[in-house]
Amino acid sequence: MFVAYAAVGVLLALALVFSAIGKLTRNPVIVQNMTTVGAAGLMPFLAGCEIAGALGLLAGLGYPPLGIAAAVGVVLYFVGAIVAHLRVRDYKGTPGALVLLIVAGAALALRVLSL
Repeated sequence: MFVAYAAVGVLLALALVFSAIGKLTRNPVIVQNMTTVGAAGLMPFLAGCEIAGALGLLAGLGYPPLGIAAAVGVVLYFVGAIVAHLRVRDYKGTPGALVLLIVAGAALALRVLSL
């Protein structure tokens, strides 16, 4: 199970870093999506959360409790993203967050099962 966690955790960490870079560089598509859900002012904070989650997932390769905590945080992050999109009836923004929520849930399950 550890090898599976390593693969999923590293891929999820990469996705989180690329998402954070998009927020920090104010990618127009991301700015539009964040404006739609009313979170454009939170982009630096959310990027920081994504970077922290990515670092925690990677550190979790060596220290399982940190990997579990990071995966829980990433799951909660994407639950919040889905709620934010659904709150304003932005259904086109929901699938991407849902996919990442599923991947984060898989990372959490795999990290717990690999103890």
